[in-house]
Amino acid sequence: MKLKSIFLLISLFIGLLSCDYRPESDLVKTNMSFAKAQLRGQLLKIDWNGKIRNPRTILDNGETKFVSYQDWTSGFFPGCIWYMYEMTGDKFWKDNAEKLTKSLEAAKDITWHHDVGFIINCSYGNAYRLTQNPKFKKVIIDAANSLCTRYSSEVGAIQSWNVDRGWQAEQGWDYPVIIDNMMNLELLFYATRLSNDSSYYKVAINHANTTLKNHFRSDFSSFHVIDYDKSTGKVRHKHTAQGYAHESAWARGQAWGLYGYTMCYRETGDGNYLKQAEAIANFILGHRNLPKDRIPYWDFDAKGKYATLRDASSAAIVCSALYELSTFSENGDYFRKMADQILLSLSSAKYRAPLGENNNFLLMHSVGSMPRKKEIDKPINYADYYLLEALYRKSNIQDEAYKMN
Repeated sequence: MKLKSIFLLISLFIGLLSCDYRPESDLVKTNMSFAKAQLRGQLLKIDWNGKIRNPRTILDNGETKFVSYQDWTSGFFPGCIWYMYEMTGDKFWKDNAEKLTKSLEAAKDITWHHDVGFIINCSYGNAYRLTQNPKFKKVIIDAANSLCTRYSSEVGAIQSWNVDRGWQAEQGWDYPVIIDNMMNLELLFYATRLSNDSSYYKVAINHANTTLKNHFRSDFSSFHVIDYDKSTGKVRHKHTAQGYAHESAWARGQAWGLYGYTMCYRETGDGNYLKQAEAIANFILGHRNLPKDRIPYWDFDAKGKYATLRDASSAAIVCSALYELSTFSENGDYFRKMADQILLSLSSAKYRAPLGENNNFLLMHSVGSMPRKKEIDKPINYADYYLLEALYRKSNIQDEAYKMN
């Protein structure tokens, strides 16, 4: 038997023995045991002696793609390891999470793209939440300052992409804002609490309100890109960059919107955000093209050769968001039931990787960027991150129910 196989079997055995769980369902337990073994295998692939790079996906040649701190997905793997620490209490995960997180510190100074929120909140945000280390706190506030440099008071939103870089420079945009950017607002709310500086809060709610006004259609589906006139703040165009068509409902975009407005309600208590989150959830869950297992196609309206490709990453994001939404909404039982069904599907052999395979990523069958033919039907680290977050949230919900009984 190869050493790798022996290691994975030992890791799985340790995982089954060492987890000190609170009252949880077998679904959470079995997923966590699997994740412990799988992610231990992934940690073995990290180059700890050089500049640490985090696993993002699998390349077409079968090799793992590792990314630097500048990549928008670089914070998800450290975030996965923090969730492993939180769910197990095992110092092994904490030690590795700290090393991975510290390797991303330079990201706090990124001003040339908006995803500093993804990078820092998933890594340093979880790190400070779990350790209260003041060094982590400073990085969060510094990153929030960097993100705010992309805010325009004329537009009332944070610019997503620069219009002079890469393929974005070919689109003719003036001030593009994407629905994904809702996710970066959590960093600003976090910085508000840590610093008592309300300027971050104001930027966050202005961006959320501008997006609420312009990104959504009458059925509560979302455009991907709204291009604004940077001088007047008026809408120039409503486009897609990742979806099938400008008027289609790109699945991950709908997931970002659901998660983003649920989070905004948590941070502000503004009922308009709760209503928006509920409406987006109902659009997703009630869509005529949502498969029976509730793992969406990469775009709800896609046609052609790749129309039926599923996107596990979108499902994981929706699942995590629904668990949180269920704690706020009057329809919480329904949203929690739907989250349970999505989690059950993601936990099946159709989407969860066989132990030791899939380059040690947890989930299979995500779609990164169909228009650019990148990461099509591949594992992606953010799918794994939101799966673990969903498991964590389900566990907390079950614990509360247990206490009440």
